[in-house]
Amino acid sequence: MPQSSGVTTTPVLPSNETLESRSFWKAGNYVFGPSSKPALLQGSLEHARVHPKFLHSNATSHKWAFGAIAEIMDNAVDEIQHGATFIKVDKIDVMKDNSPGPALLFLDDGGGMDPALIRKCMSLGYSSKKSNTTIGQYGNGFKTSTMRLGADVIVFSRSNRGSKATQSVGLLSYNFLRRTGQDDVIVPMIDFDISGHWAEPIIYSSHDDWSSNLKTILEWSPFSSKEDLLLQFDDIGPHGTKIIIYNLWLNDEGIYELAFDDDDEDIQLRDENLHEVTGILRKTVELQNHISYRFCYSLTAYGSMLYLRKFNNFQIILRGKPVQQFNIADELQYPNVVTYKPQAATGSKECSVETTIGFIKEPPIRISGFNIYHKNRLIRPFWKVTSDGTIIGNGVVGVLEGNFIEPAHDKQDFERSSLFVRLENRLKQMVHDYWKTHCHLIGYQPPGFAAKIKKQLSSSQHNSSSNLQAESDDPSIVHILDDDELGLTGEQPGGVVPNDDMSEDGLASISVDQLCEENIQILIRCEEKARMEAELKQMVEELEKGLEDMRKKCAHLSSLLEAKRKQKVA
Repeated sequence: MPQSSGVTTTPVLPSNETLESRSFWKAGNYVFGPSSKPALLQGSLEHARVHPKFLHSNATSHKWAFGAIAEIMDNAVDEIQHGATFIKVDKIDVMKDNSPGPALLFLDDGGGMDPALIRKCMSLGYSSKKSNTTIGQYGNGFKTSTMRLGADVIVFSRSNRGSKATQSVGLLSYNFLRRTGQDDVIVPMIDFDISGHWAEPIIYSSHDDWSSNLKTILEWSPFSSKEDLLLQFDDIGPHGTKIIIYNLWLNDEGIYELAFDDDDEDIQLRDENLHEVTGILRKTVELQNHISYRFCYSLTAYGSMLYLRKFNNFQIILRGKPVQQFNIADELQYPNVVTYKPQAATGSKECSVETTIGFIKEPPIRISGFNIYHKNRLIRPFWKVTSDGTIIGNGVVGVLEGNFIEPAHDKQDFERSSLFVRLENRLKQMVHDYWKTHCHLIGYQPPGFAAKIKKQLSSSQHNSSSNLQAESDDPSIVHILDDDELGLTGEQPGGVVPNDDMSEDGLASISVDQLCEENIQILIRCEEKARMEAELKQMVEELEKGLEDMRKKCAHLSSLLEAKRKQKVA
């Protein structure tokens, strides 16, 4: 197997490739011309009648590279029912076009694919996994996910079904299709019967056809001989599948989308903006270490919460290290469990959904939303259902499994059905109800608090006026006003100081929610000011340190100059 080594930030492009052809979002812009395919390929290689450009446009359904990686991991998780115990995800180096480059490796020990199944896998729109437990259902995930991550993918699979053991190799190469001018998707594949002591080629039509498939695979894959191909089965075991995605896509700056060198135990998405910030801001970014931030760029973080229930005998192994599963519902403060019964269609089986809701621990308090799963798989992470600009719901996080709604094809969102809209409205109500009864536990005033204070003020003023009137009617009573009645303390009950010019009608015109919102906004501004003061203090300290370093350098240079001057005088 190719080994992992070296820095892989900027690739060396072959002479027949451009940056545009290696950038995913531009790779579909090539001009279709006359086919330059060899005559033998016209009828001998197995293919689906789909134009190669469709492979690229189909893959654009994945806006996010981690969504594509999750699709491949889902296939391994679905293989748990066939005995799979792990999925390994790693970076390896491969040699192609006389230049090294990084490749993504996926290896599982599931049931593997026999010759018929691998052809269904690498064709378009087939799925045999429509069940209540498996995640995949559209038969499109393998093509969209692999083509989203790189231009080329080679698949090795070993299967042992009944008395026959087989191993197969398939190549889906966008570069091959594009650069040879193919007008349909050609997928070369070869199969071996390994029931005996050695691998025997399985011939379907003629040996020439089998050799033609092998020749195309060797020419367009990182492996230069049949022996090299067979060596790739050594770490698969008696059954399982290995996927190698190479010629990984670049961003517009000519840098690989995926970063392998920032963390040897992780695969990360590059944040180009991070390279533009100053050292001060970079430290602020590094402090945002909560998983709600990290899952956006760290595959370790995303993979840790990708599946709701913890596996009993299955592991995700990322770059040699098992990923520890994490359910944020286990980390909530003051958790509540709310049962929701969706209004399913007539005739459908009734179901109830339990939603765990609570405050996030050690918040970045502005983090909120729901992690929505479908058949154990995370579809929408930290889905914020409350309006932007409101304090209600800040720090409130929930988790639920919504098997009654259907995910979109890229499994990063849900189909916007009536069931989904009703769920969204119910979640909004859950947040408001929870906030109303629990926000005081983290230092916020509950809705209606301002109205309660106003009512107490009005009642107090009314009682005071009644007492004064009764005393003034009795000439035998001489009342001495204390400081509170004279207003000398400067305070009013509840901390509210009304303006001298403000009438009772003016107070009544201010809504309760507005008073609450203004009070909370003041608290937020205070927190923001304290944070800015801390950052400014840190900046001053660093500038002072830099100034001190410069002074030392100036003193050193002055001493050197003085020494040279004395040498010249001597």
